[in-house]
Amino acid sequence: MSLVVNGLYKKYGEKVVVDNISFEMPKPGVYALLGTNGAGKTTSIRMILGMLDKDGGEVKWNGKDLNFDTCNIGYLAEERGLYPKYTLIDQIRYFGELRGVDRKVIDERIRYWAERLKVEEYIYPEKAAELIEKQQQESSVTYDENGNVIKKQAPAKKGARRKKPKLQSPDQLSKGNQQKIQFLIAMISEPELLVLDEPFSGLDPVNTDILKGVVREQIAAGKYIIMSSHQMEVVEEFCTDITILHRSKAVVSGNLNEIKKSYGRVNLTLKVEQDITSYIQESGAEIVSEKEFEYHIKVSGDEQANRLLGMLINAGITVIRFDLSELSLHEIFVKAVGAENVEVEGN
Repeated sequence: MSLVVNGLYKKYGEKVVVDNISFEMPKPGVYALLGTNGAGKTTSIRMILGMLDKDGGEVKWNGKDLNFDTCNIGYLAEERGLYPKYTLIDQIRYFGELRGVDRKVIDERIRYWAERLKVEEYIYPEKAAELIEKQQQESSVTYDENGNVIKKQAPAKKGARRKKPKLQSPDQLSKGNQQKIQFLIAMISEPELLVLDEPFSGLDPVNTDILKGVVREQIAAGKYIIMSSHQMEVVEEFCTDITILHRSKAVVSGNLNEIKKSYGRVNLTLKVEQDITSYIQESGAEIVSEKEFEYHIKVSGDEQANRLLGMLINAGITVIRFDLSELSLHEIFVKAVGAENVEVEGN
């Protein structure tokens, strides 16, 4: 299987919003579409999925036009799309049936993903009731400083009416829980191609780790994944190939490791036991930051870094750490689009 995106083009009036974007996924993995706000990422995704008409270009899946008929696609949109007047389980079933999944299979998958994503209490009334009962039992017990029970209320009588839980309306869920429910919907058909637009937006660290675990599982299962995100460290963790968009055009595109190599190893971390500012200045390198004789330095490449190391060794200075590395994806992104165009989001 393979995904080929060739010459995507879109304009509104005289404004070009996506200008001849092309990339390929000849094998499973994660491809990242990155860019500043308004660069054309979401528009490109919608054209790839056939949700938005193209003014030019084509998208092929195994040589055929990509659409929801030729490929089993799961799509997590950046915008929240839950309907407030319908229960979550009915909405999930509806989207599963739209994708041609049998009702019994849908319910099995809902059970699995609800537990996997820790959203059972929002989907199933009985789980919410169990949670309420557990909280009531826990609140009826008092402990001393040594952990011994000193007061315990009598349990409810057998047959006593259990308080009926009040389920949250979908629009009352937190942003993170809405995100997880929509991810569940994207997974309900067990897609071949998974498109994730800002998948970790609004998630706390615990839920971020849950979703990361699921993405790793999908990679291991041989799925094709397109990911768009402002969180560069997350993209760097998962993606093998990237396209960086700026003002509707692709300004960087290709294999992430090859892109990094092209910039060279220019980040040097040095840890010593004394002040070496004068040696760094003499070498021509630039100090980015320093703390307690640990220096983060920008060098021109291996030669300058090794020259500095030789100077320190000849001076009898003990070098505790010498770590020369490539640019991070964040640094590559800033270089590609210009620091003045980068908006800090989350971190």
